[in-house]
Amino acid sequence: MINNPFLPQRLVGRQSKLEQISQILLEDGDLLIAGVAGSGRRTLVKWAARKAGARVITVDCLRATDGDRFLKLLAASLLNTFDRPEEILKLQELLIDQSVTFEFKSKPQMLWKLSSTGIWNLFENLLSVPQQMAEWLDCRVAIVLHNFTHIRSWDRKGEWEEYLRREIQLQSRVSYILIATVPEPWMHKLSLHVVELPPLSNTELCEWLEPTMQEKGLKFDPITNSLPLFTEYIQGNLSDAIALIRRIWIDSLTQKDSKSEFLIQSHHVHQNMLALIEDLAPTFESLIMLLPPTQVRVLESLAIDPTVSPHSREYIQKHQLSKGGSLQGALDSLEQKGLVYGAKYGYRIALPTLQFWLKQRLG
Repeated sequence: MINNPFLPQRLVGRQSKLEQISQILLEDGDLLIAGVAGSGRRTLVKWAARKAGARVITVDCLRATDGDRFLKLLAASLLNTFDRPEEILKLQELLIDQSVTFEFKSKPQMLWKLSSTGIWNLFENLLSVPQQMAEWLDCRVAIVLHNFTHIRSWDRKGEWEEYLRREIQLQSRVSYILIATVPEPWMHKLSLHVVELPPLSNTELCEWLEPTMQEKGLKFDPITNSLPLFTEYIQGNLSDAIALIRRIWIDSLTQKDSKSEFLIQSHHVHQNMLALIEDLAPTFESLIMLLPPTQVRVLESLAIDPTVSPHSREYIQKHQLSKGGSLQGALDSLEQKGLVYGAKYGYRIALPTLQFWLKQRLG
């Protein structure tokens, strides 16, 4: 396995968003960062927290199957964030009244065996710990919750979600950062600052890409218009750009003299894009099988015939789409899943490699 030298060592684009989020954190604000996979949400949080001098606690709610599992993820992140010996001692002191034991092997762990009532009490206490640590260390803390709404899959009565919502608004040294694909209506009621991440512009992408390529002896051939083809395929998605340029680079290693510059031509871009989607095909096949037929139909239509007006009579008739609420429901659901941009960005498919694969699949 060859390491990926194209993983950015700095923030790509998003400078204005970085300043905005850093200022929100410094002012004890809470925020929602909305964007599709590959838009740089996690990287932006990391850089903004560093700029604001905030410690970061991260919980991916998608990995929590019940309250106990949620707390184990939270506890692990607390120990990862406050990992100095004196900080771990402080954590033990703050939780001394809880039925929690600390185990020290390869890395510290919190262990417990509790009833449902004990789990809830521990939940309340663990959520108070970041505020107490922030006061003790005289710093700021950011709690990042990925896929927050997934807790509804086990929080049937909404008690955990409601308690978290209250804490978001109460804690003074702790900023909560929700990371989602699109904002949900209830999120606006929390007085959250909403930061939406559109696709990167070609200029932002190339300011990072071309110098990085130069270090590896790569250059787009201006005669064959390989750069416009690359940006057309990538459509401002950084993750897909990283994956494609890495594949082109590996391909170039078998073709060029180590001392010479390799000119990337259009056919290099196209052939490596085909190879990339061949690798991704099993993932995309599984995704399509999980989607309702109406959503698959909309995705396929947008892939082969992009439009900013999927509701138009002509487009509906041309692609035999469902009319009215059924079509809008499919679009809304695809947007929630991060597969399609909404009206603001022209109803285009959000994952360029998925769009390319669908076009090839449909011939």
